[in-house]
Amino acid sequence: MLDEINKQLDSNPTDKNTVDTTVKDNLGNEDSNVGNTKPENTIEETTSDTILTEDYEAFSLEELTNSLKNLIDSESAQKIKKKVEHLKTTFNKKFTVFIAEKKAAFITDGGNEIDFHFKSDIKYTFNGLLSDYKKKIKQHYKQLEEQRNENFIKKTAIIEEIKALITNTEAKNLYKEFQVLRDAFFKIGPVPREKNEDVWQTYRFHEQQVYDLLHLNSDFRNLDFKHNLEEKNKIANRAEELAKDDDVNKAFKELQILHRLWKEEIGPVAREFREDIWNRFKIATKQIHDKRQLLLEELEAKWIENIPKKEAVIEQIKNLVSEEITSHNTWQNKIKEMQSLRDAFFKIGKTPKDKSEELWQSLREITKTFNQQKNAFYKNVKQIHQENLDKKRALIDKAISLKDSDDLEGTTQTLKNIQAEWKTIGHVPRKFSDKMWKEFRAACNHFFDRLHAVQDEENKELIAVFEKKKEYLDNLKETITEDLQVTVDDVKKYIQEWRNFGMVPSKMRFINSKFNKVIDKLFSKLDMDKRDSEMMRFKNNMDTFLEENNTRKIENEAYFIRKKIDESTKEIKLLENNLGFFSNASPDNPMVKGVYKNIEKQQEDLDIWKQKLNYLKTIL
Repeated sequence: MLDEINKQLDSNPTDKNTVDTTVKDNLGNEDSNVGNTKPENTIEETTSDTILTEDYEAFSLEELTNSLKNLIDSESAQKIKKKVEHLKTTFNKKFTVFIAEKKAAFITDGGNEIDFHFKSDIKYTFNGLLSDYKKKIKQHYKQLEEQRNENFIKKTAIIEEIKALITNTEAKNLYKEFQVLRDAFFKIGPVPREKNEDVWQTYRFHEQQVYDLLHLNSDFRNLDFKHNLEEKNKIANRAEELAKDDDVNKAFKELQILHRLWKEEIGPVAREFREDIWNRFKIATKQIHDKRQLLLEELEAKWIENIPKKEAVIEQIKNLVSEEITSHNTWQNKIKEMQSLRDAFFKIGKTPKDKSEELWQSLREITKTFNQQKNAFYKNVKQIHQENLDKKRALIDKAISLKDSDDLEGTTQTLKNIQAEWKTIGHVPRKFSDKMWKEFRAACNHFFDRLHAVQDEENKELIAVFEKKKEYLDNLKETITEDLQVTVDDVKKYIQEWRNFGMVPSKMRFINSKFNKVIDKLFSKLDMDKRDSEMMRFKNNMDTFLEENNTRKIENEAYFIRKKIDESTKEIKLLENNLGFFSNASPDNPMVKGVYKNIEKQQEDLDIWKQKLNYLKTIL
């Protein structure tokens, strides 16, 4: 008997709902089993655990997928139906949120809602695993149906043998042979549901004929009662052992099998033993049931503790939603914060069933409000982006229309204005940004490449001058050494030769600055008056600007010099006023000498500034 129980525990765990009904029915009355009770056409495949302890709500999509794979690989398909459904429901909830966030990000980046499409590898993998599970469960049911058909054939054959017993077997052997056939009949599993009633009624009819034939022989009947009592004692003993087992779930599952054996496969016992043996079994059943109820209550208590935690997270989300957000960066930060709070909500764990749906609906509603606010913001951003898109498209069209213009001078300024206006226009959707910029830049580059080609053709002679000046400058640098002796005439000669080469293109005028730096080094080697040296350098620089027709730099220099003249004049007057404080001081007084010396220096600088200004007046 116990070997039979262990086999059924390995292969036929019972569903929680079926179990509860079976246990409660059997706790009611032993008399329901008096006589040979009709076998239940029960379904063998049910979930392997009556309490789903896994907190799938806290799992990521990847963890849910791995859990489903491990479950399918390690358990029989018929044992994991509830867990698979739980995983599927949880995955779909999380994936819905995941897709909503991807869609929001797509819209944020300027995408149109109707164009949104997202291919998810993790969803593809999860659906593939579900498909594998469905194939396995379908195959299981197919095998189950085949097995039931085989059982029908076997039970029908046994009924035919019982019929034969009635006509062909001596009375002294009838009961013994019937008992063998009866035991074989009950060991055979269920038959197809639609045939179950007919098979059972046929069996009961011929069973009654056997007993009628035996004239209800008390010896045989007592022998049957004795056998049944022994079997029910074994079941009661096992139930009492299970009542002491700490593994409540395991005990509860095995108890279901014991009740099925008691009800379906073991007949009645003598009336004087019925109440005692049934009470033993009923008491052990109640003890196991009470322990399981206590376990459920403990879990319920833990789940109750999670209620205020989840409510606190929902309040945080409500506070988040109540804030007014007016910028893209702030929204992005709030989106991350919202996701973090949602993750925290799921990681808290389960809550009682009657509260779980309420909390979930609250989370959904506040999340929906958050998403509505976010979508409204980005809808407005999208409108602004569209306006910017239209403005830039207009500039692109204008640039394209001008790229082949022959009015080089006028078009150059127009395109520069267009480029400046482009920079003032705000963002456009990312998916258009690069394409539009490339199109705009291509039109502008096309025109300016044409302009440069014309300018290069016009500047061929100037470019030749540049090459000559570059060669001259390189040679001059090679001649300048630390011990080189130069005169004023030498420097003037270098300057004049440089001037004689002529003009260079405007974009190549840097060569003049390089030459002036070399000349400045040569000036430093001259043995001459500071004022003369300073004026020669100044004239050289101003002549370079004059040669380049850069009147703006000359005018800026004149403004700077006038400012310095004014500053020097004021400084000299101030120093002369200060001398009045030393009217009684000796000329040899160090402070008086210092003031005179400073006045002298300021006067020298003033003379140089005036000389420079006079020179500029001659060339302006």
